[in-house]
Amino acid sequence: MPRIPVAPKSIQKGIPLKHLLGTEAIECLAHNILLVYPQFDEALFRRVALEGLEPIGILERGQQLARALRQCLPDKYEAAIEILLASLTPPLTKTDDLGLAVFFYLPHVCFVAEYGLDPRGNGGHDPFEISMLAQYELTKRFSAEFSIRPFLIQQQERTLSRLLEWTSDPDPHVRRLCSEGARPRLPWAMRIPAFIVNPDPVLPILESLRNDQCLYVRRSVANHLGDIAKDHPGVVLATCERWLAEASTEMKWLIRHALRYPAKKGDAAALQLRAAAK
Repeated sequence: MPRIPVAPKSIQKGIPLKHLLGTEAIECLAHNILLVYPQFDEALFRRVALEGLEPIGILERGQQLARALRQCLPDKYEAAIEILLASLTPPLTKTDDLGLAVFFYLPHVCFVAEYGLDPRGNGGHDPFEISMLAQYELTKRFSAEFSIRPFLIQQQERTLSRLLEWTSDPDPHVRRLCSEGARPRLPWAMRIPAFIVNPDPVLPILESLRNDQCLYVRRSVANHLGDIAKDHPGVVLATCERWLAEASTEMKWLIRHALRYPAKKGDAAALQLRAAAK
């Protein structure tokens, strides 16, 4: 059976996150792939994965392990992705108290981000569809919010179209990705300059998710609006004012959460809207 390392529920004082992708994670990754791809060169993978690993942080470790996987999986990207997908553990069944073990899949999303856009690594064939499938499955186990961003930057229209479709997906992890992955200023991740300049293309996604049944998704919508408010407070104020007209208790919480940044800056309209949303 595929497995992932045991990890704490939350960040532990004095224990860097980078240790989540250490020797045990490398062993689990090799084990899972060998279950579905016996030709996997485990020795080469370990050697490349461990070289210079100790001083680097968790994001860099995810990227290093992705590069190690690229050396040891089939040359054609689609074939490599099919192996990675076959090696996955079952999807998450809840949206809270997920713990830190899910970071095991950071190398997988790094793999998609690094190699999933270039047809030259896929026998000349456009890898978009297999990359979308990979992110659809990975976000059910970790989050594809980091890997989806290069797609939004390089292929904005077709990626947004797919995310808009996914806003009605039955899995809350997939629906959350549609908002979280498109945030213009997502912490830890590359920014999306086009959405910082003009957030209009992502607003239909937020509209679709604003009444989502899952707080996990609604919180992401609120945080996304909070990002937009840093550059376009007027857009967020107008959106929240419109939503407030027929707001449920859950929507009022979302509005208050979304307006935290302008409210802290003393924006009178934001303060008034937050008060009205209580």
